[in-house]
Amino acid sequence: MARALLIVDVQNDFTEGGALATAGGAQVAKDITAHLREHADDYSVVLASRDWHDADSDNGGHFAATPDFVDSWPRHCVAGTPGAEFDPGLDTSFIDIEVRKGQGAPHYSAFQGVTKAGQNLIEVLASRDVEDLDIVGIATDHCVRASALDALAAGLQVRVLDALTSAVGEESRVAALAEVRAAGGEVVER
Repeated sequence: MARALLIVDVQNDFTEGGALATAGGAQVAKDITAHLREHADDYSVVLASRDWHDADSDNGGHFAATPDFVDSWPRHCVAGTPGAEFDPGLDTSFIDIEVRKGQGAPHYSAFQGVTKAGQNLIEVLASRDVEDLDIVGIATDHCVRASALDALAAGLQVRVLDALTSAVGEESRVAALAEVRAAGGEVVER
């Protein structure tokens, strides 16, 4: 039984100074790097997702001039822009496979994305006999939550490493982690 690490959306637009910054996002990037320096051998594969939105569309209503910050958002993580790049605090040399999501659609879960070769995460994980998945990244209450719930629905054993995530808000973080627990996931507390 193999264990993998999924790093969700640790991108410039979600860390301080970005279009949808979370408090502590840049520190989370550095802390994930420190975690990997110490625990890389615990994982058979390290995966990372990125929002990779189309520049010339509203991405299925995901972008809005007057966003509601629930279903619609300001422009962020547009493909090929600095905001879509990984935060410089994340050492990308640890990443084995990248998945891009949100290409023209309002995706939140890394499981909605595909690799450059066109594989989805379920296919990638199955090909490597991964049954256990640790999840870290940004934002706890949106894309980390959605990715964890999709992983659980796919039958994976999931741990969210809370100290290695950054949330939009404290109440929504607590609610998201409670939802992951209720679905059968484990949350490694701060």
